[in-house]
This record gives sequence, structure tokens and C-alpha cells, in this order.
Amino acid sequence: MAGTRKPVVEVRRSQRRRRTVSAYRDGERVVVLIPDQFSRAEESEWVDRMLARLAAREGRLARSDAELLARANRLIDLYLPGYATKAVPASVRWVTNQNGRWGSCTPADRSIRISHRVQEMPEWVIDYVLLHELAHLIVPSHNARFWALVGRYPKAERARGYLEGVAAASCAPLPT
Repeated sequence: MAGTRKPVVEVRRSQRRRRTVSAYRDGERVVVLIPDQFSRAEESEWVDRMLARLAAREGRLARSDAELLARANRLIDLYLPGYATKAVPASVRWVTNQNGRWGSCTPADRSIRISHRVQEMPEWVIDYVLLHELAHLIVPSHNARFWALVGRYPKAERARGYLEGVAAASCAPLPT
């Protein structure tokens, strides 16, 4: 593929590894950790597989503010169609200074900020966090009307459980 450069790959074999394979980027090179008993064919297969996984992961991390705004507009159309003007934010952006919450909304200036920690989460969790903040543009508090709006998202409970699990694992505060 034009414009795509394959990174330098360092394969490290381990006698302690039995089945697991992992990879990480170390500067310009990718280190792939494989079991020592893998054949050359298995090594080649796993290197390609791990490079694809890293590329996919890094693609997810490259989510932009513009993509986030487009996602917000899509969620408004799907789950808040009766509030098409009221739920539209003035700005939506990823931020790196929110370590104690998943997102925040300032209804006064209609701005929404989503924590960078959410960027690596599944799409349906990102949608939930964003819809939660969009609902605050309609109902600023966490009352029954607010939760009814958030409940329009079919995976709301599942996403809340996911976030609670992440919070419990990292000792972060629970989502509100």
C-alpha cells in the first residue's frame, strides 16, 4: 500500500511463554513477544497479526475533535431527535485534564469535554459517555428526566457497568 511503511520489528522469544503473544511500540520499532517454541511460520503469522492490532489500536487513539462532533450529531439524530436544537453543543473536544471523570458539560456555554481515558474504550462506551453529556444540555441535573433521556441509548446499562468496572480496577470515581 502506498504511503504505508512497515515498522522495524524485533521478535523476542521467551521460554517462559507458552501461548501468549504481545507487542508494543518502542520508539520507531515494534517489539513482539512470542513463545520460544513457535515455528518461523507461526512467528511470521503472529508478527503480521500483532502489527495489525497495534495499527488498529493507534487508529482508535487518533480520534479527533471533529470526529467527536460528528459522533455527537449522529447521537442527537438517533436518540434525542425531539431536542435537535437544544442538544447541539457549541464545542465537543477530547481533553487530558479529566482524570476523575469521564466527561463534563457546561450548559451555559454548551461545551462538552470528554476525557482522553475514554478514547481507547469500545465505541458503544464512547457513545454512552457522549450521550450522557449531550443530555446535560437538555437537563443539567441528574434527575429522572435526565436518566430517561440517557436511557434511550440501548447499551446505557452495559456501558455504565463497563465504566464502573474500569473505575473499580483503577480506583477512579464511579460515573454519575
